[in-house]
Amino acid sequence: MRSSSDKQARNRRAIGSRYEQKAAEFLIQHGYSIIERNWQAGHKEIDLIARKPGQIVFVEVKGSRSNAFGHPAEWVGPRKQQKLIEAAQIYLERNRITGQDVRFDVICFMNGVLEYFPSAFDAPQG
Repeated sequence: MRSSSDKQARNRRAIGSRYEQKAAEFLIQHGYSIIERNWQAGHKEIDLIARKPGQIVFVEVKGSRSNAFGHPAEWVGPRKQQKLIEAAQIYLERNRITGQDVRFDVICFMNGVLEYFPSAFDAPQG
């Protein structure tokens, strides 16, 4: 018999997948092509990687039905940002991508409503 925590975990994954799909559709409607979904490098994952000519956008997707734990955009704190930056660097190196503007966006769903934060944070230069 499966525990209720297994069912809750499956439900969270399904909701997360729906949010990622809606985020991808939003980006496509705004002229991006989706080149990767749930791209992984070890324990680091990037939800969506999108492209426009001359630009690569790494997108973190978060969602919540309440603000009991704060706004979902707040969940992308310094530690998560650093992991995303590291994963993006690996992606760019593995795919030999140079000469592109790189951006980190966050797309949140609060009570099912999409909120878009382009250029939510920057990678340190150096």
